[in-house]
Amino acid sequence: MKLFGLIGFPLSHSFSEKFFSEKFEREDIEDCKYELYPLENIEDIRLLFEVNKDLKGLNVTIPYKESVIEYLDDLDDIAQKIGAINCIKIDEIQRVGYNTDYAGFRDSLKPLLKKHHTQALVLGTGGASKAVVYALQELGISTTLVSRKTGAAQLTYADINKEIIDNHTIIINCSPVGMYPDINQCPDIPYQFINSAHILYDLVYNPGKTMFLQHGEKQGATIKNGLEMLELQAEYAWEIWNQVEDEEAASGY
Repeated sequence: MKLFGLIGFPLSHSFSEKFFSEKFEREDIEDCKYELYPLENIEDIRLLFEVNKDLKGLNVTIPYKESVIEYLDDLDDIAQKIGAINCIKIDEIQRVGYNTDYAGFRDSLKPLLKKHHTQALVLGTGGASKAVVYALQELGISTTLVSRKTGAAQLTYADINKEIIDNHTIIINCSPVGMYPDINQCPDIPYQFINSAHILYDLVYNPGKTMFLQHGEKQGATIKNGLEMLELQAEYAWEIWNQVEDEEAASGY
């Protein structure tokens, strides 16, 4: 039995478990199982690896996309550049970290882009935002980070004014603000300056239309939640976990 799973904390509402369980059933994938591993401390991953010898791959979610790196043997080139991972491939030799968040975000945003979408505000500075920034750079879009804390290369929420909103026609919420059960919360930005030229993208998918997206919709903006990104990053993770088997099969081994 090949075992896959998700680490993070808490994991009370997991997209990944439902997605992969349904995928295994829909595609008649046998001898595979997907489990949730809520780790209160990232150090507990050592025991997880030790106990679960059939573990072939892990997804990684909040709050461990950066701190888990020190427990891995290697990172692929893109994950190294991003500085955060959301996917681990495990074999007898090593545990390697990857980032599929960036590709899932990139592929879900790309169909919405128009010529005037050249600058983005990225709300939040955690592991998810690092993947988003990398994807935006790959698409040729300049980025400005927004954080609750002051920093040389970022704005605070108090800094955001009409001029900044006008100049940044893509606004991406990479924070958990507005996620279930706190559905009446939203990032503190001046929504009154948003208009139909804007895209508001929320990495949160539960609820499907957060307060952040509702405010954008009222102002005429194009809105999108993080569900498609999650689906795409999960498919990319599945490809990574099965790379070796596919290559061996193609080679006739």
